[in-house]
Amino acid sequence: MEIENVKRLLEVNQLKIEKMTSQIMELNDELSNIKLLMLNLERPTLENKENKNEFQDREDEDYSKIGIINNSKTDPNKILPMRYLWAREHYKTGVANNWVPEEIPMQDDVEQWKSDRFLNETERRMIIWNLGFFSTAESLTANNIVLAVYNHVTNPECRQYLLRQAFEEAIHTDTFIYCCDTLGLNPDMIYNMYNTIPSIKEKDNFVIELTKSVFDPNFSTKGKENVRKFLHDLIGYYVIMEGIFFYAGFAMMLALKRQHKMIGIGEQFEFIMRDESIHLAFGCDLINTIKTENPEIWNEEFKNEAIQLIKKAVELEKKYAYDACPQGILGINAEQFCNYVEYIADRRLERIGLLRVYNTENPFPWMSQSTDLSKEKNFFETRVTEYQTAGNLTWD
Repeated sequence: MEIENVKRLLEVNQLKIEKMTSQIMELNDELSNIKLLMLNLERPTLENKENKNEFQDREDEDYSKIGIINNSKTDPNKILPMRYLWAREHYKTGVANNWVPEEIPMQDDVEQWKSDRFLNETERRMIIWNLGFFSTAESLTANNIVLAVYNHVTNPECRQYLLRQAFEEAIHTDTFIYCCDTLGLNPDMIYNMYNTIPSIKEKDNFVIELTKSVFDPNFSTKGKENVRKFLHDLIGYYVIMEGIFFYAGFAMMLALKRQHKMIGIGEQFEFIMRDESIHLAFGCDLINTIKTENPEIWNEEFKNEAIQLIKKAVELEKKYAYDACPQGILGINAEQFCNYVEYIADRRLERIGLLRVYNTENPFPWMSQSTDLSKEKNFFETRVTEYQTAGNLTWD
């Protein structure tokens, strides 16, 4: 009886820890919003009333002379002094989290994949579906940065981060090459699933349609309407693609890892999720800064449009969750993955200054641990996912 009581006590305490972790994540988001607001308030452009009125009343011709985009006064080769310090912080965090997939051993994954005893058909389907989606989604995000976003963001420190992000997307692309090669999967099948699997194809097509403005070779962000189009596309790219469409897959693969199945792939998804959380933070800071510098475009009509886009994205991601894992896995069903997508969507809405839509509780508080809390591992068996480069360690 004593052993049973101890077990129950441990389970209760674990649930409390997971709930507290989720609350900490929400508080961190609120703190990030406050920090961004403070940085914007300190910007020299808005230091006095005269400048503020000038900023708000300028004509389209003057519109291109100030801010994080269309800044004709910015020397792209001169990064100092920096104006947007949050971009530098995201860059430093990304560098500190550097990793490559080959550092993660997959011998146990290979044995489990080849064996009939470890994985059932539902779990195998879930793994294949997520490898199929992420393998091409990472290339899509990389193309968005290199061919579109970078070209229109003129601020040097933001461009420095975008280059870092492009490098990380290349690492993520390499991850799925590594997984396919190691498990002996058919690359033609995996890399063509964005054409052959409707739930994947719908998500990719939705993002492509959302971000088509910035890929137009004649597109310019000069003028209020074009700034609005650019902000629309940034929401599609950062908030929807990287902030919503990746997270059902993250939850699935990390749930499998918690059951000690396909741990090598699970750890790679953990690294990717940590990178993507920084990409999302940068993207939301970029969106919020453009909103602050161009308040006239962030009207009720545009806010409602953004909400409707996010609601449509949630429906597509829920459809994907049911398709990838229709039967659920041990202790988790497809509906819980859908609830997690709603919870994530509410957080994304709040991050860009919009109200919650779903008010769904987090069904997976342990997901926060994968990004934020330290874990004990045998350093000689697997890489510790909280490892940082030496230059970023704090010494007592």
